[in-house]
Amino acid sequence: MKNQLTPYFILLALCLSCSIGPKSIDYGHVGCHFCSMTIVDQQHAAQLVTQKGKVFNFDAIECMLNQLKKEGQSEIALFLVNDYEQPGELVDATKATYLISENVPSPMGEYLSAFANEQTAINIKNEQGGTLYTWSEIKNRFKP
Repeated sequence: MKNQLTPYFILLALCLSCSIGPKSIDYGHVGCHFCSMTIVDQQHAAQLVTQKGKVFNFDAIECMLNQLKKEGQSEIALFLVNDYEQPGELVDATKATYLISENVPSPMGEYLSAFANEQTAINIKNEQGGTLYTWSEIKNRFKP
């Protein structure tokens, strides 16, 4: 009986190891998939998770968007960005509101920040200036 269960445990282990979901970013130790810069900024990092559960971390949202120019999006299961107001908190990039403001610097110089809450983004824009974008608008802005 013991030998009959072994294949099931192996299959279960494989399924669990390929789970599709966000993974914690090891700030200060892991490099950006796009530019290789060490990821330290917890307000601007981003992450892609493929359909197979592979994770790609980015030090800035603009690095993730630039990576999307190189690769098709059909293999991507999750697009995630850090919420500017909750450092280190990854949120669904497709539902976030984006602000480009020269008064809110980001690691790669595009002045791009993401907000889980649209009203918070509006408030920061009113304080700091800039332009707000949706997910589709920000992707279009970074198209080649």
